[in-house]
Amino acid sequence: MNTIDLVELGRMFMERYDKPTLLYQDDQHAVYWLGVPEDSAFRCNTYLIVDGQEAIVVDPGGHGLFEFVKKRVSQILPVEKVTALIICHQDPDVAASMTDWLAMDPGIKIITSVRTNILLPYYGISDYIFVNINENPNWSFLSGRQLKFIEAPFLHFPGAFATFDPMSGFLFSGDVWASIDMDWHLVVDDFSRHELKLNLFHIDYMASNVAARGFINRLRHIELNAILPQHGSIIPKKHIPKALVYLQELRCGLDLIYPDLR
Repeated sequence: MNTIDLVELGRMFMERYDKPTLLYQDDQHAVYWLGVPEDSAFRCNTYLIVDGQEAIVVDPGGHGLFEFVKKRVSQILPVEKVTALIICHQDPDVAASMTDWLAMDPGIKIITSVRTNILLPYYGISDYIFVNINENPNWSFLSGRQLKFIEAPFLHFPGAFATFDPMSGFLFSGDVWASIDMDWHLVVDDFSRHELKLNLFHIDYMASNVAARGFINRLRHIELNAILPQHGSIIPKKHIPKALVYLQELRCGLDLIYPDLR
């Protein structure tokens, strides 16, 4: 067993690693942050879950990220071991490179929601294997280990969802708890300062406090060890209680546009 101290990792981290960053490893199961090639406030995180000889890319990113992500995956295992892509919603920064992955291997499964799947063919590929998280809220690896999908409607897309990995205790949260930040760190070290970075994303992109509280209710019986968003910094276990309160109390979107209707 190799337990990674995410807080210590954050202190040691150098922005321009030339290899993937291991976040969790136990037995035949591992989670990697694959890195970000651009220095942007709107940086997009892509993660890899490895289980035995299977690998799943979480939110593969835009067209411009494909070669970078493929190279990072190849530093861990052959890219042919990637059996599926998890796409938490259809935005191009999350999903556009699915066409590149499918051109490389048409057998790669696309794990997403019904509402997201309606829009994905507009990227130009409609002949692919769709795994419906609304009908199949669990994904089983050949080892028997599972991933669990948790719907997050209107955060910010109606068909958005998060992915929970029980082995690591990691929640791949998509745009939930995403942040915008030029003074970026891989792992959050000061949550009070991080709240401003969360606000820059959530106030404009998320639908309402009802949507936020509804999602929190779905997490109530899940023990989280870290939150891994698609934008910004990883939230380690020590800050998760504050992150849950942040979302529970969030006023955003329609709450602000139509304050008299609350």
